[in-house]
Amino acid sequence: MISRRSLLKQLGVSSAVLPFLGNLPSFAAAATTPRKRLVIVFSPDGVVKKNFWPTEPGPFGDTPLPAILEPFTPFRDQLLTLEGVHNRIAGDGDGHMRGIGCLLTGIELFPGNIQGGSDTPAGWASGLSIDQELKNFFQSNQATATRFGSLEFGVLVPDRADTWTRMVYAGPNKPIAPIDDPYQMYAKLYGQVKDRENMQSVLDDLQEELASVASRLPAEDRRILEEHTQLVREFEQELAAPRETIPHQVPVLEQDVVDENDEMPRISRMQIELLVASLAADFTRVATLQYTNSVGQPRFRWLDISEGQHDLSHEPNSNEEAQEKLTKINAWYASEIAFLAKRLAETPEPGGEGSMLDNTTILWTNELGEGNSHTHDNIPWVFLGGGLGLKTGRAMRVEGGGHHNRLLLSIAHAMGHTSLERFGNPDYCGEGPLTGLS
Repeated sequence: MISRRSLLKQLGVSSAVLPFLGNLPSFAAAATTPRKRLVIVFSPDGVVKKNFWPTEPGPFGDTPLPAILEPFTPFRDQLLTLEGVHNRIAGDGDGHMRGIGCLLTGIELFPGNIQGGSDTPAGWASGLSIDQELKNFFQSNQATATRFGSLEFGVLVPDRADTWTRMVYAGPNKPIAPIDDPYQMYAKLYGQVKDRENMQSVLDDLQEELASVASRLPAEDRRILEEHTQLVREFEQELAAPRETIPHQVPVLEQDVVDENDEMPRISRMQIELLVASLAADFTRVATLQYTNSVGQPRFRWLDISEGQHDLSHEPNSNEEAQEKLTKINAWYASEIAFLAKRLAETPEPGGEGSMLDNTTILWTNELGEGNSHTHDNIPWVFLGGGLGLKTGRAMRVEGGGHHNRLLLSIAHAMGHTSLERFGNPDYCGEGPLTGLS
């Protein structure tokens, strides 16, 4: 099958002739090949189990969804809840640190000096996250490579670098910070050509200076510098690579929205619009959207909740008022994800049939199963959309418990990365991908 870009190159013509080529069989096939997309959404501090998990596995039918999942009702046919999948990664770090740092990596944290409570201190994760594994897989093939490879969105992520604030890793000891300023993300997506030229000039100068310094350094320093230089090279390639931009509606952002607690709803919607636009333009096929951080402490005053989320999550289950407030908080996160699904559902698939939601899967997850116990059992996993080809419209329970490394493998295989046999700590990969998802 020939790609759109390859066909135009072979014909020696510009994109202006696209309307005249739509009926050619090879071109039509390329245009309608579904693009599998994955968006991973994180919210912190566990859930209220009784208001989150369906009571029994099986089809949802006409049974009302639990209170936290109620915003997904319009998409119940494209919804899958997965219960009984646990994060068994042990080692250094407190429950929150291991929760978020091992969530997408499936591997232990390095020893370090970040202290959490009375637990042993820890550092960054010792492996890459599944979204970056998929990014590398897609970027290695010209037919699936995109301008950015992956995009990391944030909403009120604290302006500090520690294990509680990072869930995405490019490799061992290589956390990737999400961009939680919508204006900064807009500039990244739609920066002016002159800005790109200026940046290219700066990178050229950097390369020369880095090369002149490298020969004078000790071996370990030289290795670290070479890693940084490689990042510069990749950025240069990103700037220089010709990428076909699919025509799409560029978002118009509300102005003068400041990065503070009470603006969280506005920032969320701005980031969602930018996320949908980036997928529609095929800037990326892998994205993450991180709400706050592990031990997140936003105050949901727009829901008439003045306490911090993390404080509420430590209240005992017998505190009905706290349970009700936590239910409202998690239902708000669900409503934002439902809005993302709505925007994807009402956006036609570029060059194909159906909507973008038909070819996109949203995965909503958390670093804890429940906040007050810090448990890593029954981590919340909610799938929405058709991108992974999962059997949806139901609640699924993994009997006997399953390691979440196997779920990460399942996601990779569903995205087409079937050569991946182990991910993260191989001791928790068992018999490979989980069965029964599709």
